[in-house]
Amino acid sequence: MTPPVVQSLREQIREHIVEGIVSGRWKPGERIVERRIAVELAVSQTPVREALRELETLRLIESAPNKGVRVRNVTAADLEEIYPVRAGLEQIAAELAAERLAADVSALEPEVAALYLADRTADAEAQVRHTVAFHRELVRASGNSVLLHTWESLGIEVFTALSIRWLGTVQQSYAEEHQALVEAFRRRDPRIGALVKEHVLGCAPRP
Repeated sequence: MTPPVVQSLREQIREHIVEGIVSGRWKPGERIVERRIAVELAVSQTPVREALRELETLRLIESAPNKGVRVRNVTAADLEEIYPVRAGLEQIAAELAAERLAADVSALEPEVAALYLADRTADAEAQVRHTVAFHRELVRASGNSVLLHTWESLGIEVFTALSIRWLGTVQQSYAEEHQALVEAFRRRDPRIGALVKEHVLGCAPRP
C-alpha cells in the first residue's frame, strides 16, 4: 500500500494562500500581509515567506519595495500563455505513457468517475480537483520525473481553478472529454499525443 503523502508546512501554507486567492478572500491588487498569515496559522514568518516566494514564481502574486506583496491581476492573456506549454508537455507525456495506459487505465478511471458526479452536481471545485488529478496521473504514467516536475511547476491546479472561477472558462462536459481520452488510450490510438494536445488547448480561456 502506498504511504500517504505528507505535505510540508510550506506546502500547507501555500495551499491556504492559493485557496484564499481563488475563493476571492484576497482580490486582485489586494495586499497579503505575511505577519497576519503567520499569526492566523500559528506559524513563524519564515515558511510563510517561502510560500509567498513560490507563488511569486508562479506569477500569482507580485512584490515591490516598500509596497509589500499583492495579488496579481491575472488576465486571460496571462493564462493563455500557460496552455501551449502545458499542451506540449502533455503531448510528450501521452506518447511516453501510451503503452502503459493501453494496458491499464485504472489510474485515470476514478478521476473520470468523480468528474461524472461533479458534472451532475455542477461542483466547480470537484471539477477542478479531478481534472487536475486526471492530467497529473497521465503525466505520471510517462515515467519521466523531469517531465512531471516541469508540469507541476506550472501551477496547473491554481490556473485551472482561476480559468474556471475568474474567467468562466467551462467545458460542455469534463467527464465525457476525459472519458474520450481514456478510450483513446485503450484502443491504442496512434494520434494519442495529438488528441491530448488538442484537448488541453481546447481548455484555454478565450479573451
